[in-house]
Amino acid sequence: MSAAKTWPHPRTRTTFSDCALKRGYTDLNSHENPVIGNLTPPASPPTIPIVTLAAKQHQMIEDLAFIEDAQERFAAAIDRARSRPALPETERTEANRVHGCISLAWVVGERREGRCHFRSDADSPLVRGLLALLCDFYSDATPADIVATEPKLLEALGLTKNLSPTRLNGLRSVRAKIRDFALTQNQAAE
Repeated sequence: MSAAKTWPHPRTRTTFSDCALKRGYTDLNSHENPVIGNLTPPASPPTIPIVTLAAKQHQMIEDLAFIEDAQERFAAAIDRARSRPALPETERTEANRVHGCISLAWVVGERREGRCHFRSDADSPLVRGLLALLCDFYSDATPADIVATEPKLLEALGLTKNLSPTRLNGLRSVRAKIRDFALTQNQAAE
């Protein structure tokens, strides 16, 4: 577990104006507001850095590793998935269904701005939680990265050691469905 991060650092004196300038705001020295000036939003939103799947996987493992007990990690994954909306009936189709999973499970993929995004649902809370973790991991990645990167976070967090062989087979089927979607997106882009 990493050390707690504090902001701002005790030795720095970051002002509101400094933060606004870093976010791209201008006209901080105008006389319209004597305290902070006239905040004019930037012409375009600041760019969000692209995170590699390896870095994302490391961060997800780190975020959940502080929970020492694997059963409590399962509970955290289930709670995380519970807060998401269920897939509408129109997306619970045979085409979106994960075959090879003993529970009814669905994965829906879409491509936006060259990156894949995934949503999922399942009739079992445990499967729904595991699906949500995998979908979170692969969402916002390029098709090529998805094809090339195997998920190691479930094993690293000890979530797979208590799963039955049929559940493990279901997870492999989820991975295959996500990979197949990415492959078709990769081929469509060529």
